Amino acid sequence: MGNAIFQPSHFAAVVLFALFASTVFGITQREKPRDMIRYGIYCFVLFVASAIVLSWLMYFIAR
Repeated sequence: MGNAIFQPSHFAAVVLFALFASTVFGITQREKPRDMIRYGIYCFVLFVASAIVLSWLMYFIAR
């Protein structure tokens, strides 16, 4: 463990991407701060939910 590079799991990488992308979408797509937060949360949930659904779909296709 001499190498301390951050190596997230696939799911952690998806959640991290969803966090950053939804933050950018919320800031750039809405005017009011309340709407920015709501839209960012909405995008985050859609990113993570779609990743989970697609991963299960790929799991069953591969079997």
